[in-house]
Formats: sequence, C-alpha cells, structure tokens
Amino acid sequence: MLRPGFLLLMIGFMACNGNSEVEIENETEFNFERFSNLFKEQTVPFGLPDTTLLNNKDTATLSNLVFKSYIPDSIKTALVGDKNARFIPLYKMQHPQGETYFLTKVISGKKKAAMLTIFDKENNYASSFPFLMPDTDPATSQATILDKSFSISRNMVKKMKDGTIADGKHVYAFDRENRDFLLVMTDLLDDSNLELINPIDTLPATAKYTGDYIKDKKNIVSIRNGRSENEVQIFLHFERKDGCSGEIKGYAIYTSSKTAVFREVPCILELNFSANSVTVKEIEGCGSYRGTMCTFEGSYPKKKTAKPKS
Repeated sequence: MLRPGFLLLMIGFMACNGNSEVEIENETEFNFERFSNLFKEQTVPFGLPDTTLLNNKDTATLSNLVFKSYIPDSIKTALVGDKNARFIPLYKMQHPQGETYFLTKVISGKKKAAMLTIFDKENNYASSFPFLMPDTDPATSQATILDKSFSISRNMVKKMKDGTIADGKHVYAFDRENRDFLLVMTDLLDDSNLELINPIDTLPATAKYTGDYIKDKKNIVSIRNGRSENEVQIFLHFERKDGCSGEIKGYAIYTSSKTAVFREVPCILELNFSANSVTVKEIEGCGSYRGTMCTFEGSYPKKKTAKPKS
C-alpha cells in the first residue's frame, strides 16, 4: 500500500519553478563562486517529485565546459542517454561538515532528469549522483528526498494491474572518504522500465579479474581496480524472473589468488574467479541489500572486451 509518509513528502516538498536567463561563459578555469550563485538556496529535508521536475520552467544553462568535464560520461548517458546534455541550475544545500550539494536539471531532447553534484569544503569537485530519473511508465510516480542527515531516498510508487498500489525505495549515503555514494538500504519494487546504472563503469579496470561479468542487462557483476593491489571495487546487481532483485556496491579483499570477499556487517559475499567467469556466494545474510526471498548467489560469464587496433 502507499505509505502516508511518502505521500506527504510528495506533496509537502514540491519544488517551486522559476525563470532565469543567466549563463556561465565557457571558461578555461572553474569559478566556484560564480557557479554557486546560479543556484537557489534550499534547506533540508527537500524532496523532488517527477512531476515537478518535468514541469519546471527554469532556463539558465550551465555552459561552463570545465564543470561539464567533471561529470562522468556514464552518469550523463544513464540520466538522459546523451553525453551532450544541457545542465540547468536548480538548488544548492549546505552540509554541516562543509560540502555543498548542487541539484541540476539535465535535458536532452524530450528526456529530463536531475543530477546531484557535491563539492567539498575546499570547493573541489567530489562526486555526482543520478538524483531523479523519470521513466515512461504512466503507472509509476517517483520522488527523491534528501533528508536532514543528507541521505538520499529514491522512492517509487506504482499502480499495479489489479488496482493495488506498491511502493519501493533505495537509500544512499555519501562516503566522504571514497567520494562516492553507497547503497545503504533497499526496498524493492518492480522497476523493469528503469535504466540500470553501473556507478563504477568508468573506473580503471587494469588489475587481474577486473571487467564486467554479465548474464543480461539487468544481471551484472562489475569489477574495477581497488585502492590497493589486494582489493577490488565491486558493483553487483541482479533481477530475476520471479521478482527477486538486489544491489550491492563496495570493496572486496582478496583472500586467495582467485577469491575475494566483500564484508559489510552482517553481509559477507565471496567472489570466486576463473578465467571466464565469477561465482558469487552469500556467506552471511545480506538482507538489507536484496529481497527477503532470494540471495546474491549465482555465476556470471565475463564480457569479452574489444582488443585495441594496432
């Protein structure tokens, strides 16, 4: 059923529209102060429903090439499917520990989305995150909320064929040390129309066993270089025909030449590598990252990468 709290957030945190024609000139250096002044001050908690984003009439374009170069192509493509998207400033929120959170509208053709970008207390770029990505399903409604602790809750409500209402959400938190967003809780819903984002897609993959292990576009284990030689960064997402799904992201430590272990109490995953596949075993319960009636276990074939032309 539809949760009352979510409905109130959908109504209570509606963002207001505005009109602006200010542009940042293309510059060779990024001017944080000038960039920041284009965003409206906003307090938390703050929520952005998909209807508000789609109907927003702001027009100021962030044409600063240096700012655009910060944003990974994988984020741009996931948001609107186009690396040549336009960015429109919306809101800025100040974290008590110094970071500034900027919310930007991203447009390409008829596609619209919202991106969250963080600058640290020294005003240096830290990370970007797909804040809200409206889908094409008329039965669904989405809203993303930034709460007082600056956790991000991406919520979806869907009217099912039998007339019932289902809702689900993913909760993320910013990892200051690694300058990345971590999935901390999931309450899954049938979201087959949503684009799967691989948040580590553009990171280096030069170490042994790094690469993508894929069953299909909704079932993937992505492995990238870690912070040291004895670890790797992992992103695992699965969606099964019976409705079971889950997602996890973090670091795994090598415990042998072919085995790496992800450990985030109480969740423990073991990844066993071969030349052409990886097998995932759930050693301890990872219920906060998946549905209650399934596990992360399974085998994934490695995707072949194109060899560079001589």
